[in-house]
Amino acid sequence: MKKLLLTAGLSLAMPFAAYAGADFVEGDRTFAGEAELGATLTTGNTDTSSMKGRVNLKHELGNWENQYLLEGLYKEDEGSVTAKRYLGAIQGDYQFNESSYLFANTSYEVDPFTGYDFTSITSAGYGYKFIDDGVTLFKAEAGPGYIYQSLDSESEALKGYSSESSAVAHAVVHYERQLSESSTFKQVFIADWGDKLDGRSETSLTANIVGSLAMKVAVIVRYNSSPLDDKESTDTETNMTLLYSF
Repeated sequence: MKKLLLTAGLSLAMPFAAYAGADFVEGDRTFAGEAELGATLTTGNTDTSSMKGRVNLKHELGNWENQYLLEGLYKEDEGSVTAKRYLGAIQGDYQFNESSYLFANTSYEVDPFTGYDFTSITSAGYGYKFIDDGVTLFKAEAGPGYIYQSLDSESEALKGYSSESSAVAHAVVHYERQLSESSTFKQVFIADWGDKLDGRSETSLTANIVGSLAMKVAVIVRYNSSPLDDKESTDTETNMTLLYSF
């Protein structure tokens, strides 16, 4: 099943990546990205370590705008792993004009502390940019989707089944504003509502240090309206990372 979902995700993304004959305006950037990394290590009376990494890429091909995201989080406290999460996502946007576009995306997340081996979500729909003037970006997306979650062995034994899946209504609200020449505020809400509500909120502030190097502070909240037995419905994560833009 894992191979099937990965193959489906790659198949969905291939038309976006393979689109040819793009009509570019000279001087426009057609490829850009951000890489961020944060780490903490303490030794002595308390032994803890944590690492957060993220790579976010954007590729423009004519009317297509493709985004690729890889993200990882790992935390260890006194020799015990307390957090481990890996996420990969791809989205392709087909622009009708400066405001309207169609989107299709797929994501694959591994987080054993939720009681699931992995979660895969695929969706497609319509997006609209209400404001995009170089200082402020405000856009929203909505459309149907599908979520598939594979239970780990412990949860499977308790529940008596191996997976959960349902059709969902997928929605995204994205707000971004350049506060000054060196700082940017961003707020993103993502929701998938089917048999239950899975939501994610990310609030971040980025401040430029020098050149393409910046400091980023982010607060991420994840919500599951129907968590598995003995699991919390809300997870919060606060990160401070160095971010490099290219």
